[in-house]
Amino acid sequence: MLKIYNTFSRKKETFKPLTKGKAGLYVCGLTVYNYGHIGNYKSITSADILTRYLKYLGYKVKKVVNITDVDDKTIKNSIQEGKELKEYTKKYTEGFFEDEKSLNILPADVYPKATENIDGMIKLIQRLLDSGYAYKADDGIYFNIKKFKNYGKLSKIKKENLKQGERVKKDEYDKENVQDFALWKFYDKERWKCFWETPFGKGRPGWHIECSVMSVKNLGQPFDIHCGGVDLIFPHHENEIAQSEAANNKRFANYWVHSEWLMVDGKKMSKSLGNYYTLRDIIKLGYDPLSLRYFYLSGEYRSQVNFTFDNLKNAGNSLLRLRNIISELKDDKKINEEYSKEFEEAMNDDLNTPKALQVLWKLVRDKKAIGKVKAIKKIDSVFGLDLFKTGEKKDDIPKRIKELAEKREEARKNKDWKSADKLRDEIKNAGYSVDDTDSGVKIRRL
Repeated sequence: MLKIYNTFSRKKETFKPLTKGKAGLYVCGLTVYNYGHIGNYKSITSADILTRYLKYLGYKVKKVVNITDVDDKTIKNSIQEGKELKEYTKKYTEGFFEDEKSLNILPADVYPKATENIDGMIKLIQRLLDSGYAYKADDGIYFNIKKFKNYGKLSKIKKENLKQGERVKKDEYDKENVQDFALWKFYDKERWKCFWETPFGKGRPGWHIECSVMSVKNLGQPFDIHCGGVDLIFPHHENEIAQSEAANNKRFANYWVHSEWLMVDGKKMSKSLGNYYTLRDIIKLGYDPLSLRYFYLSGEYRSQVNFTFDNLKNAGNSLLRLRNIISELKDDKKINEEYSKEFEEAMNDDLNTPKALQVLWKLVRDKKAIGKVKAIKKIDSVFGLDLFKTGEKKDDIPKRIKELAEKREEARKNKDWKSADKLRDEIKNAGYSVDDTDSGVKIRRL
């Protein structure tokens, strides 16, 4: 039976769905103010693996992934670009769907947008006002955390950090700001244009109320599993619990599954450090996005993993070797039960994908094993690595790498050795080398 680590209880628990044979998942998707970065997609891929494995086990899964298309960041950036909010967020919403496809993420059953669920937010806020959990201030409607008896039960924040009567206006904040949070922000014509009319004043929703409404609308309350990154435990998920349980007087979600941070070159990813990468940056450098997926799988979802281009290159080479070996296997009518069972044992232990990958490699290399093909197909229904995709041929070099090689050759002809060396390094960082031979330039994978 599947055991998953529940952040709420801080231990592994046997998964018991609310309805036999069915599972409901809510996944915090993207805030569409920019393209998703590789840290975002570590968390989203982890949720995809959970979804796929639940389906592997026979559950009928309903997955809901939200689109946050109104918050501090989307408003600020849309104003800076001189665009209407809807026009601005459409570009990055479509980019999110494209990125999910590139990473082989199974599409969600529902992708609710915050801006399409305002009516539900207004009703929930009104309920909280009527019951005394929320109050009106000069700049918005706030949730009174002192009124909610068990505030902090998910994040385990210390009660002494609660600052009675103080309010925090920003959507995102750290653990030092354990204060009343905004459910609704009144219209500020000096700072933003968009607003909605409500009985308690025109304005727009706070970030946290959005997910409470979109999750319960599509999955009910309580629902089975809430997924997201560890960075969302506080304040976002803590606040979701408070406002949802205060309004409806029942548990919000039964299992909380959080993916750990992705580090880059041993540090937290940051634009200021120059180690910030979107998925599109990785693809532009010539890497197969499924190499990144393999890299994610090679680490436990609850552990910090360190992204480097060497690690990504190694993941890509491992994936290529797997595909090449599998392409030579002959199909058969049986399924290897021994390795399938070993794979399930690994996955049942809190989705231990590194161990499950080892099982796959053992199966592929076992010359005596029968029923390989069917077992590998079942395993890949969980991993989503397109293992039966034909391995890369010698001349199958990404277009981006070929273009860099041509630019390098042009620089060499012009005796611009500095640019030529820089382009060679860029090609190398993408996992390829260029060799100058008597018959011309040869490109090969490292």
